[in-house]
Amino acid sequence: MSSTSTTPVLQSQPPPPPPQVTPDTIDTEHVVLTYIHGFKGDDQTFGDFPQRLEHVLCESLPHVKAESVVFPVYETKGELDKAIVRFADWLTTLTVEREVAIGKGAGTVKIVLCGHSMGGLLAADTLREFYHTRPDKSCPLWPKIIACLAFDTPYLGLNPGIVKNGVTKVAEYASAATTVGSAIFGSLASLGAKKATESPTTNSKPTQANASAGWGWGSAAFAVGGALLAGAAAGGAYYKRDDLNQGFTWATDHLKYVGNLWDENSLQERVDALVRLENDAGVLFRTIYTLLPPNPPDFLTSRTFVVLPKYSNKAKNNFLPANNSIAQNEIQAHTGMFSASTNDGYYQLGLTSAKLVREAILNSRGVTKSPPSSPRRARSPVSPAKDKSGDLIELWKSCT
Repeated sequence: MSSTSTTPVLQSQPPPPPPQVTPDTIDTEHVVLTYIHGFKGDDQTFGDFPQRLEHVLCESLPHVKAESVVFPVYETKGELDKAIVRFADWLTTLTVEREVAIGKGAGTVKIVLCGHSMGGLLAADTLREFYHTRPDKSCPLWPKIIACLAFDTPYLGLNPGIVKNGVTKVAEYASAATTVGSAIFGSLASLGAKKATESPTTNSKPTQANASAGWGWGSAAFAVGGALLAGAAAGGAYYKRDDLNQGFTWATDHLKYVGNLWDENSLQERVDALVRLENDAGVLFRTIYTLLPPNPPDFLTSRTFVVLPKYSNKAKNNFLPANNSIAQNEIQAHTGMFSASTNDGYYQLGLTSAKLVREAILNSRGVTKSPPSSPRRARSPVSPAKDKSGDLIELWKSCT
């Protein structure tokens, strides 16, 4: 009796489903934005700008946890090197604390440096110090700084127009005071001449004042009164000096704090180094500068607080304008950069900043490396893009 063997038929099994992607299976990127105030600034310099930018980034970038941290107030006197050491120590401690809390090793926290005015110099020099003190050239940069964003930082010096425009206003007030003073003295002189032509009555007796030779007490009173009135007119200009001469005091004090602001070669060397860092290490470098539009007849051209690179300068595309049409002068635009009440371009400033941070994050992933804007765009106002710019601005405004 023969037996028949049955061979089992193997049925093809469907491939296993791909692992389901959920927020729990995607690593969250931790981005810390550090803010450094400038000359004579404090931890209120940025207002609610850090919180708003953090809110926009968290809401618009999936799997990104953004955190804004303001560097504590530091003394803006003495040598800049001392402030660099202090900030570097603070940033190192902050990075270690965040990376230990995450528990995923060194380099897992990405740092964005945001400096206003002199704070941008502090950020730039700290970044360069970290980069050049690596144990080996093949070692990655740590802390993992992915961007250096500067807000109205005088990388190439302070614009001489700050002082010139201040002098113009002082001259205007001085001219007005002179005109008023001349009118006062002229009126008093006429009044004195009229008094001198009047004949005294025969019954009048000379007094001690009338008997005095030369200028009597009456004439002296006119002179003193005229001097006081003229002084009051000139005093208007004098007491205005705190507002009108801001250019002088700001420029002078800035130069005391950072001695090489007039050293063109040193300034250019710093900027060149930051451009090289972007090319070699992928650390995005941008400077957003305040731009006051022409205001005829007083100002026929645009005004800036900082010196801009020339068109032939390789860093020209790293400087982006931020329009402010309500500031009275360059210093007001500079100090009022982070408030909607003093900067009508405040929301656009937030949008531009959010886009730059997003670009830095993508660059750090190796997704893209966008070149800076063209020279023409870099010198003209940044217009909102047609994609989700309106939504981002609404996100910015919705932060409370």
